[in-house]
Amino acid sequence: MSLAPYASHPARSRGRRHPEPPAPTRDAFQRDRDRIVHSTAFRRLVYKTQVFLNHEGDLFRTRLTHSLEVAQLGRSIARALRLNEDLVEAVALAHDLGHTPFGHAGQDALNACMAEHGGFEHNLQSLRVVDALEHRYPQYDGLNLSFETREGILKHCSRANAEKLEAAEPGGVARRFIDRTQPGLEAQLCNLADAIAYNAHDIDDGVRSGLIAVEQLAEVELFERYRREALAEYPALGGRRVLYETIRRMLSAQVYDVIDATRATLEALAPGDADAVRRAPPVVAFSESMRAQSETLQRFLFRNLYRHPQVVQTTDQAREVVRELFDAYLERGAEMPESFAARADRPRAVADYIAGMTDRFAMREHERLTGRRGIARADGPTA
Repeated sequence: MSLAPYASHPARSRGRRHPEPPAPTRDAFQRDRDRIVHSTAFRRLVYKTQVFLNHEGDLFRTRLTHSLEVAQLGRSIARALRLNEDLVEAVALAHDLGHTPFGHAGQDALNACMAEHGGFEHNLQSLRVVDALEHRYPQYDGLNLSFETREGILKHCSRANAEKLEAAEPGGVARRFIDRTQPGLEAQLCNLADAIAYNAHDIDDGVRSGLIAVEQLAEVELFERYRREALAEYPALGGRRVLYETIRRMLSAQVYDVIDATRATLEALAPGDADAVRRAPPVVAFSESMRAQSETLQRFLFRNLYRHPQVVQTTDQAREVVRELFDAYLERGAEMPESFAARADRPRAVADYIAGMTDRFAMREHERLTGRRGIARADGPTA
């Protein structure tokens, strides 16, 4: 299938920070994807929290499985819109490489610890991982990914951090946060595929955990409509199959909605190339109706799952673990590996070290350094 004119074409990539000859069998974005898959940070995602900590159950999503689901959804939509599937996959697989252990609780705690030292943003950390913190090649630090992949990884960025990045890399991946322009369509698509994926799998994990019930979801139009539709077609359907079939239909509806709404915008805009898209308002989006339904679902999950007392109790413990790890390493830098302990900027070195940890390594390190178990290790459901 040929790419659309407004897609990101690898032959017209803005290139890498360190020039390299092309690979004989792969284009630039395929090479990026492969470097991400082989990275240490990517493997660590298997033991990093999405909503539920790793020890709470074997079948809950992790950052790795979430990233794979984002990639699958992204590629499906990209194919229909004739966008670059390989670039979408690369961005999707890398977008959470900089996420801390313990999900957003760990991120919030680390940002608070770094308040006087430049703060902590997990999207910016993902860029740091691929630009500097991976040590795999003799010629440079990082993975030396193409501009377009790095642009997609940097989903959010504060103005202050954007200006720092721009000073180090004029006209680089942070420039759009200063100019208020848009990333390429593949990056826009990954942003939306991320939201579609976590809304769906957080319903699944929330029900599996017992913290939310299918009956509660009756207030969510985006879910209830497709549950009724599934039962109308399969009246005898019961158990988890009702949930799975509802989520499947809900995902399909959102995917088709994004495709239709984005096609309509592209037809009206008629961009001649990828850069024309960057100068336009956001293109990849839901219809207004689907956007409203998605936001209703997000509010439901926030109230009933993310703020559930059991989740809050665990995340409060996780924040304390991160805070105590930060203080311990800040005071006793020799407790970190030499590559971190020897760095002049101790706070940033500590933040980089903690952000790279898996949940279980962070818990072991906390217990080693404090002599206390920071998070209750209750057994969760496994089936």
